[in-house]
Amino acid sequence: MFTIKQSVKSLGALSVLAASTLSFSGPAAAAPLPAGWTCTANCGTLGADGVVTTSPEGGTYGYVSTSGGVADSGIGIGSETNGSRARTSQFSANAGDDLEFYFNYVTSDGAQYTEYAWVRLLDSALSEVALLFTARTTTSGDTVPGFGLPALADGVVLDPASTPIIPGGPVWSPLGASSGACFGGVGAGCGYTDWIGMTYEIAAAGNYYLEFGVVNWLDTAFQSGMAFDGILVGGVPIDNGIPEPASLALLGIGLAGLGAMRRRKTA
Repeated sequence: MFTIKQSVKSLGALSVLAASTLSFSGPAAAAPLPAGWTCTANCGTLGADGVVTTSPEGGTYGYVSTSGGVADSGIGIGSETNGSRARTSQFSANAGDDLEFYFNYVTSDGAQYTEYAWVRLLDSALSEVALLFTARTTTSGDTVPGFGLPALADGVVLDPASTPIIPGGPVWSPLGASSGACFGGVGAGCGYTDWIGMTYEIAAAGNYYLEFGVVNWLDTAFQSGMAFDGILVGGVPIDNGIPEPASLALLGIGLAGLGAMRRRKTA
């Protein structure tokens, strides 16, 4: 049964590749994740691209995608195949600090073959402290939390609280050949959530990592991904390695000013 289903999807993928070649002019230029982050398989940073608009912070965002993914067990529900993970550099937090970020889940895979995305808070030994977010293709209702996945940590707050999919074959370059595709057609659950905010209060002081991941389930055809941005801990950004254009300009002006001051002192 698995082999038959996989063959059906593989044939669909070939037709999607032909269609997407006609409808999508080419991938946007992606950049690596910030210094200090780690990436397994397909991660990076982008600006506005297809259905994923400029981030709520007004600039670039990070992403992970199953397109080009490697063998991955996800969060361990069974039958995961391949995917990608991104982890922040280590950061410190105090008890009671709010952890905040934005996410946008994007999937070309309809109801029957439902991969998923997740975000976890890890301790300094990379052990899970809290499962903060899961998203999964669904034909109706909220995509978060993902159906059939473990419960999210107590205290997770989403804004807006409702997370329905915006239906259609999502155009987004990190999906690779699946950009613009939807396995199962209209009403199958393909689409994107648009930007949603998440807040979680950290229970204990310590050193942590934040992990973003997405994985295929049962097969490797028709891809999904997740965009993320605006990571704050106690109101302080930890994703400052994803610079905004305005920040770079200000930095250049500041450096130029320092150079001028040094020349005057020398004279």
